[in-house]
Amino acid sequence: MKVASYNIHKCRGADGMTRPDRIVGVIRELGADVVALQEVDRRFGRRGGLLDPVALRHETGMRLLVQSDVSYRHGWHGNALLVRGDPVSYTRSRLRLPGREPRGAVVAELDLGEGKFRVIAAHLGLLRLSRVDQVDAILAAFHDLPAMPTILLGDFNEWRRRRRSALSRLEPTFGLSPSVLSFPSPRPIFPLDRILGSPKGLITDLAVHDTPLARRSSDHLPLTAQVDLAPARRIAA
Repeated sequence: MKVASYNIHKCRGADGMTRPDRIVGVIRELGADVVALQEVDRRFGRRGGLLDPVALRHETGMRLLVQSDVSYRHGWHGNALLVRGDPVSYTRSRLRLPGREPRGAVVAELDLGEGKFRVIAAHLGLLRLSRVDQVDAILAAFHDLPAMPTILLGDFNEWRRRRRSALSRLEPTFGLSPSVLSFPSPRPIFPLDRILGSPKGLITDLAVHDTPLARRSSDHLPLTAQVDLAPARRIAA
């Protein structure tokens, strides 16, 4: 199974143009089975969703799992999920994250035909102390949930590996987070985006999706990874 994380920057590209069609084109390039999106809604006004779910499914074969209770929004604090086709099963909850900025995480349990797994998708804050508190909240929620292969992914806004980094809090549970440069898209120098897994070995082949279209379409490049559920289920058992 292929998964991806993509901050679509409200569909605003490196040229300053808002072009949802380019984002759809990048998603089509990814060829993923699950995609976590960040910044899927407008920032001001009604804060409506920027993607057309019908056009998205027609162009990519992916279904938008809307996280908002408001009909014209797509995300929970900007976080939304795409899945290929119709899940065998799908349940979700939402987690409010602490900090000065409004932030949240989506917690979804899915079965796409090969067994159940969990996705935790988040967009962490800009302040270091807030990120640490937000990671602690995610870990507390994770440890309260039943054992299940879990993918943690999103824009973590964190690149440092110091002792007080939010990434260091994740390592005992999700392992060392490989640094893949994803921001800014025209010339990436910061590894802000992450895909992690528990148990160990769930995530392989982590890579940045660097194409001419991806460099134009958002200020972040997408990350992709392969997920092998069978060994993870054996380890969890």
